Amino acid sequence: MRIAGRTIAPDQPPYVIAEIGVNHDGSVERALALVEIARAAGADAVKLQLFEARRLLGRDARLAAYQKASGATDPMVMLAALELPAEAMAGVVARAHEGGLHAIVTIFSPELVDAAERLPFDAYKTASPDIQNRPLIERLLATGKPLLLSTGAATLEEVERAAGWLGEHRHLFLHCVSSYPTPDEEASLGGRLALAQVSPHALGYSDHTTSLDTGALAVAGGACLLEKHVTHDRAARGPDHATAVDAAGLAEYVRLARRAWTMRGPALKTVSACEDDVRTAARQSLTTTRDLPAGHVLTRADLTVKRPGTGLSPACLGEIEGRTLRRPVPADTPLCREHIA
Repeated sequence: MRIAGRTIAPDQPPYVIAEIGVNHDGSVERALALVEIARAAGADAVKLQLFEARRLLGRDARLAAYQKASGATDPMVMLAALELPAEAMAGVVARAHEGGLHAIVTIFSPELVDAAERLPFDAYKTASPDIQNRPLIERLLATGKPLLLSTGAATLEEVERAAGWLGEHRHLFLHCVSSYPTPDEEASLGGRLALAQVSPHALGYSDHTTSLDTGALAVAGGACLLEKHVTHDRAARGPDHATAVDAAGLAEYVRLARRAWTMRGPALKTVSACEDDVRTAARQSLTTTRDLPAGHVLTRADLTVKRPGTGLSPACLGEIEGRTLRRPVPADTPLCREHIA
């Protein structure tokens, strides 16, 4: 998959999204500052959230436990204070592009897509609860832009159903655990393997743990894209600050993820150039046990196995027995093909 010319694939460095989300606390200035943190950390993109509290919440809407823990008492009041309208996002998107970052937005209602389309977003995303929101997904597909879909709290059957709606549209599923924060023992990094059965495309991991190395572990397991919340202050009041990373944390998160990709290498068992020296020095060769004259017919008693590995491999012993030497070979010599008639 490609986002604004950037390929997201196993043979490319991991694509890291700094999720601003609602950690701007309703302030454009703070959102701009978070863009700068993402740029300095080496992230590839920033992500915003576009919602309207009154459009999103019904009369019976309630707070999740983690939202209550942040001090919120009313879901409408909490989300209304965290809204950032599309027109207010224009400067944030521009700042991201000026800094070489892509700008992505999670949209929560189909009616808000038109407003988002008036801005140069590079891709769209759906939050985990919307894996079953067919009206929203179909409206986003109609834009033609790449679509990222989180899969937290979704069954594999629900992901398969959404994949059917997506068809050949450019998309990427993100494995995710909808718990804020996600305990290490619930991170479920292996869940990416189940998603691979559903989608032939690159896969990502939306990280809600508080550990800085979780993204690196996900990349080592094959994730091509990471999403991590970023904040100006992990102790700030608000639902997502405590599970986010600050400026220093994001920089380390990106560094570890890219290091993991470098260490992962190709999905092949190959002999690396850096192994050549040890391979030759430490492997063993068929080696003569005594001086052997030209014309001698080799027997097993004529040969032993010793370092270095510059001669014929011991694996060849069966085919070498009974062969004739074309020239004399001194004792303790690695046997080579040119010795054999």
